Amino acid sequence: MELSDSGSEVVHYVRLQSPYRNRRGYFTGVFGLINTLAREGRLTGEQEAFRRSNNSWYNVAYTDPSTVDPTVYDHAINPGAAAWFKPTATHLLERVPGYLQVLTAHGVECQLVRSADPGRVIYEDDVQVVVVPHP
Repeated sequence: MELSDSGSEVVHYVRLQSPYRNRRGYFTGVFGLINTLAREGRLTGEQEAFRRSNNSWYNVAYTDPSTVDPTVYDHAINPGAAAWFKPTATHLLERVPGYLQVLTAHGVECQLVRSADPGRVIYEDDVQVVVVPHP
């Protein structure tokens, strides 16, 4: 456990993302990376079945922030907005290794990033925050 200067526990949010910036200058998250492979037709049948099944599970397991606030991922309003898991969302993180296996099979790098302050929070629920990164 890490404590802040005030003695309270520091929360570290978790994000899995590309180590490289995309064409807009941001880091694509794990779901965006695998969905890109799917759009490009690069997944095997087994990998596509995994992606569809698990994406459907995630769609049921937690709220898509854009259904609550349609502007949350609007690049003009919230440039670089990115979702981060709360550390308590272990049930959501348990399925990520399968995504990482698919990405690795295609030579796509993905890194785990932790931060106590990933940016300005523009959306929050019980398992995630969406933030606009600090400049």
